[in-house]
Amino acid sequence: MPKRTTHTYSSEDAAPQSELFVYYCKHCGAHVLITGDSLSFSCSVAAETNPQDAPVPPCISQIDGGLVQVAVEVEDRAQRSAITRVNADDVRVTVAAPAARGEANNELLEYMGKVLGLRLTQITLQRGWNNKSKLLVVEDLTVREVYEKLLAAVQP
Repeated sequence: MPKRTTHTYSSEDAAPQSELFVYYCKHCGAHVLITGDSLSFSCSVAAETNPQDAPVPPCISQIDGGLVQVAVEVEDRAQRSAITRVNADDVRVTVAAPAARGEANNELLEYMGKVLGLRLTQITLQRGWNNKSKLLVVEDLTVREVYEKLLAAVQP
């Protein structure tokens, strides 16, 4: 929790005898000035220590029709299928199958279905059939649910 100090001030815009709360975040050094009792402050540095509080990265986004789009970077011929990283640019996934004849794409869809708890019919490969950078479209989950399930499956 950020440190808090109370100051009394006067202003034409504020109600009489209002208190100004000055919050200082020890993680990022930011100061937030708030009148009243409610605190709505999120620190990006503190979010790194607790990833569930972090905002959803742009690589996981909502698209039309309630679908979720996930940008994925795939590495084939790995020892096992795993999610190795979730960052702002992409979700890094390794698959054991080679890229020949679409085997890596099929294994990617099966593995992501297992991680997200979905059937193969609920996940489609929108773009990147012949590329390492791919776009997956996921049905029946929210952006936050996809993000949390991917975070839970990350294996370094």
